[in-house]
Amino acid sequence: MADTYRALVARKDPEHRVEFATLTDEELGSGAVTVAVEYSTLNYKDGLAITGASPIVREYPLILGIDLAGTVVASEDPAFAAGDRVLVNGYGLSETRNGGYTERARLDPGLLVPVPGALGTRRAMAIGTAGYTAMLCVLALEDGGVEPGDGDVLVTGAAGGVGTVAISLLSGLGYTVVASTGRAAEADFLQALGAAEVIDRAALAERGKPLQRERWAGVVDCVGSQTLANALAQTRYDGTVAACGLAQGLDLPGTVMPFILRNVRLQGVDSVQAPMARRRIAWERLAKDLDLDRLDALTTELPFNELPAAGPRILAGEIRGRCVIPIGA
Repeated sequence: MADTYRALVARKDPEHRVEFATLTDEELGSGAVTVAVEYSTLNYKDGLAITGASPIVREYPLILGIDLAGTVVASEDPAFAAGDRVLVNGYGLSETRNGGYTERARLDPGLLVPVPGALGTRRAMAIGTAGYTAMLCVLALEDGGVEPGDGDVLVTGAAGGVGTVAISLLSGLGYTVVASTGRAAEADFLQALGAAEVIDRAALAERGKPLQRERWAGVVDCVGSQTLANALAQTRYDGTVAACGLAQGLDLPGTVMPFILRNVRLQGVDSVQAPMARRRIAWERLAKDLDLDRLDALTTELPFNELPAAGPRILAGEIRGRCVIPIGA
């Protein structure tokens, strides 16, 4: 009898729906490396894919989950061998490629990143796409010349997955972090992660002047829309804003004034198609710079079978920090 594996699959008949299915080897797709998936995670994008609130899934049927970490069980590629611990973020998982919500995955070796030894597969997924994106944002600030002594760094959407890891990373590197959130009850939690100050997101959510009082040496923005426009208008001369999210909206109702009068840089941060060299740098820095005790403090576990119900919850802002899904650990 063929081996079978449990997976969360999106189907369209004719509407988008998700269900747990039992798959065979033949249904896992093509790829030179087979991985026993141990952990995945729940990101905002996963919530969109689970609910169908945004057209994340572009091919049906498809295994969901934009992240996975596990152990290689078979490889036709010399770069990987049975027993290697690997992870995958993005690269079209849960969009056009089968994703990580499955007990077994078959993958192109060009997608795989070795799990840094200090992390292990569970912590790698506690970081996941959200934490890896946070590190890409930190790298963008560093590339823009933002240094710890330059002034406050704003993190918007601070109680979410990217925001919480960004706070921990930045504060650990010596930056003074101001966290913006709509969840007042999370202030103590965010300060424990390293935020020096917590402000209400309402202060940034409404339309403001094209140029405002200079405050931020740098910004990690997970929100977009008017929040990003105000963050740009408040960024200090020669500052850098790293934009990676659209929780408030995908529009940018601002002006060119911060760019041409204050020399502000707006750096887009993409985690899905980031080059492998950049990914490896990000994961090496995460293993070195991220306080693992803080990572554990912001991480919760969610049973595999509760994933469908958790999709709407993460979109509603009801899940804080990072959420790990044990698959076959």
